[in-house]
Amino acid sequence: MCPVRPTLEKEGVLTGAPRYYITTPIYYPSDRLHIGHAYTTTIADSLARWHRLKGEEVFFLTGSDEHGQKIERRAREEGTTPQAYVDGIVATFKDLWRRLDISYDDFIRTTEPRHEAVVQEVFRRLESHGDIYVSQYEGWYCVPCETFWTESRLVEGKCPDCGRDVELLQEESYFFRISRYMPRLLEHIERHPEFIQPEGRRNEMVQFIKGGVEDLCVSRTTFDWGIPVPGHPGHVIYVWIDALTNYITAAGFLDDPERFRRLWPADLHLVGKDILRFHTIIWPAILLALGLPLPRQVGGHGWILTESGKMSKSKGNVTDPIQLIDEFGADRIRYFLLREVPFGQDGVFSREALIERTNADLANDLGNLLHRSLSMLHRYQGGEIREPGSEEPLDRELANLAAGAFGRIDRRLEALALNEALEELWRVVRRGNKYLDQTEPWSLARDPAGAPRLARVLYTVAEALRLVGLLVAPFLPETGRRIWGQLGLGRSPHEAGPDQLAWGLLPAGTRVLPPEPIFPRFEREQEGDGETPARAAAEPSKVPQPEAAQAPAPSAAPGGDGEGPSRSAPGDRDGTTTEATLDDFARLDLRLATVLKAGPVKGADRLLKLQLDLGGEIRQVVAGIARAYRPEELVGRRVVVVANLKPVRLRGELSQGMILAASTPDGALGLVTVDEELPPGSRVK
Repeated sequence: MCPVRPTLEKEGVLTGAPRYYITTPIYYPSDRLHIGHAYTTTIADSLARWHRLKGEEVFFLTGSDEHGQKIERRAREEGTTPQAYVDGIVATFKDLWRRLDISYDDFIRTTEPRHEAVVQEVFRRLESHGDIYVSQYEGWYCVPCETFWTESRLVEGKCPDCGRDVELLQEESYFFRISRYMPRLLEHIERHPEFIQPEGRRNEMVQFIKGGVEDLCVSRTTFDWGIPVPGHPGHVIYVWIDALTNYITAAGFLDDPERFRRLWPADLHLVGKDILRFHTIIWPAILLALGLPLPRQVGGHGWILTESGKMSKSKGNVTDPIQLIDEFGADRIRYFLLREVPFGQDGVFSREALIERTNADLANDLGNLLHRSLSMLHRYQGGEIREPGSEEPLDRELANLAAGAFGRIDRRLEALALNEALEELWRVVRRGNKYLDQTEPWSLARDPAGAPRLARVLYTVAEALRLVGLLVAPFLPETGRRIWGQLGLGRSPHEAGPDQLAWGLLPAGTRVLPPEPIFPRFEREQEGDGETPARAAAEPSKVPQPEAAQAPAPSAAPGGDGEGPSRSAPGDRDGTTTEATLDDFARLDLRLATVLKAGPVKGADRLLKLQLDLGGEIRQVVAGIARAYRPEELVGRRVVVVANLKPVRLRGELSQGMILAASTPDGALGLVTVDEELPPGSRVK
């Protein structure tokens, strides 16, 4: 749920155009960022880019929270000043966001003069309203988490979040009367159920408030690295006011009141579930005390987990996203994070899951569709988009699906269901591959009389790819650029607006570029008893046979040129080919078979078991094609089988043969078929 947003009325923006203000948390520079931080920021960037595509004025804010006792101690350990220490770490933040293609509009640092002025003014206003008072504080403090705990919340005397030792602190502090604003906050949450998402998190926050909220310590005297409390020497302003007010600083709270009026309140504060309480209880209470509107929505996503649990710099079990980007590329990392983890739920990160997901969706589906389409445009039409012939129902089906994708994706994003939004887009991608299988451009090309129909088929798939490139760009920025570039479009999809969302805008006469694989497959290689890092199969002559490596099912054979119903990658394991004699070939009994039944293999998401009619003989074959075909798509298909292969058992199922398949340089799999209507059991020679 998302309320109607206000409009911008400033120079250079059309009056009435909506604006969208989105934030990430400002990250703590005690160390480099991990993949969990990349997850948060990738979500925010994708939403920001999507709203730009919609023609909205977007303000996307991220930054760094740089004060506190932990930073002061780390700098002392490093033999440097706190400012020099955070400067070095913040530089790594910005490097990561550059590598991950993050398009923020402002990067705020809490050590900047503009922010110090806002923090001190906020403190003054709260104090003048009677919302701040001085008292003695005593409590258990966790330095790594920068959090105070009551003794009842400790777990075996340690921090309940990170499990480390805590310190008993007693000092004079200033307190914020947060309890004063809890009734109003509860009323707001009840009236605006969209304020906290997802629903389960909202219920948690409501129960927390109803359980009683104590007044909040907002100053410290046991360290110096912070913003001084105005008029009270020896005190520095604590994190709640120091960090959270960054969202109004960047919007122009003090230095540009007119801009602040246009931008505030924020449309979405995007945060991890572990800091949701700070953003849905403490921050709204501060805003209520200041007389400012509350943000329209706070979204609390889940954690990215490893086998050892939640990633945490305090625990030391982090995954370095820069290393992953260097190995896999930014768009593979972005896609995995967005597609694999439903918003609000925890997700498990592993290299194996990353390779599996991106090989299946990016290489087998998207890369395959682009490569097949461009290959046929070059082979059959000299690389030119020609004036299409008359439209038929199959063409209109794909056109309607592609043209309607924007609305379906937009509805999913309004609900913060980014994984479902990408699934909507992949419906178009998969339908495009099936469309080519159904229309068979390679058959149309054999007869000159089929030229108008061929032009319509190739135009339809190219126009679908234009829309796919436009719609995928907010999520996978470089992929969108490369798709539009290979289609011969003279602009970036990131420069396009809502006027480009209509069907049929690809002009006849456009010349497409020769196809280049945009997502070579990755696989794990075995060396002795250990594993080497993932390897990309980038060139057709050096691409391994993926199915043979990933599943022992006899399914994929070398061959294919990117045309026809072909979906896998050619080449031998060592990047070379081996000559075969006629005697070698004669030993193979290749038969035409019809698929009677198809279904999954229990515990093996890559395998399908097929019941085949070989002409009076029924056999079962287990094949690693589940990533390319759904079982219902296979029934009735005629396939080519190696009929004299020694039977084997795969995951407990008997496999009595091998199905032949073709491949593309992107590593996507497709079955070998024949055009003529021949009976099952016919020999293939």
